Amino acid sequence: MQEILRLEHIQKYYGNQGNLTKAIDDISFSVHAGEFVGIMGASGSGKTTMLNCISTIDTVSAGHIFLDGTDVTELKEKELARYRRENLGFVFQDFNLLDTLTISENIALALTINRAPVEQIDGKVAEIAKTLNITDILNQYPYQVSGGQKQRCACARAIINKPKLLLADEPTGALDSHSSQMLLGTMQSINEKLGATILMVTHDAFSASYANRILFLRDGKIFTEIIKGSDSRKAFFEKILDILTMLGGGQSDVS
Repeated sequence: MQEILRLEHIQKYYGNQGNLTKAIDDISFSVHAGEFVGIMGASGSGKTTMLNCISTIDTVSAGHIFLDGTDVTELKEKELARYRRENLGFVFQDFNLLDTLTISENIALALTINRAPVEQIDGKVAEIAKTLNITDILNQYPYQVSGGQKQRCACARAIINKPKLLLADEPTGALDSHSSQMLLGTMQSINEKLGATILMVTHDAFSASYANRILFLRDGKIFTEIIKGSDSRKAFFEKILDILTMLGGGQSDVS
């Protein structure tokens, strides 16, 4: 299976010599094409910092990050910006949609930024909207649709350029339980039917149970990992809860 992402001995420090905090402590792991990987850990464990290191490579204090075989930590600023734009997709907790643009225009913006041929944009937007079941809201504005619909729009915008890696940071954090379940089903469908490779940070065991593999962080290091394999999602969910208990608390203590 093709390796999409590899982290080698990543370290991240904050502060200065008088007050230095090590947020990421020598983390190494790989993600292969088509994987749906969840990242979990208690508040301060380093999971969001690690996602930031992957998405904004210049924040890495030490180590190397390879995306599809390219050592992106060696790229210059201009090259890095283009490489990130062309190879990474992002889904955020707060949607990051532009209220002055319609849902269709928000999705198309990703194509415009990547200089896609104008004559192809409408067709690509229509195709991805059908896949994510948001065709009926394309002409509406973000303030006119539900949180779940906004997040599916954000997913459409993130994957319309077919990025090598989709990064999701607490994608269900601003959604109610019904909308969360619909979004997670959408992400699972994107992974299984479109072959999208997903790396998702979440504090929620239910959300994590949709992934194929979970990495658990503690104090900036990988504590352990579990793989879903042939387990049902319910059985995988219970394994996740067991690990969270080992980490020192229940689900409410993880963020």
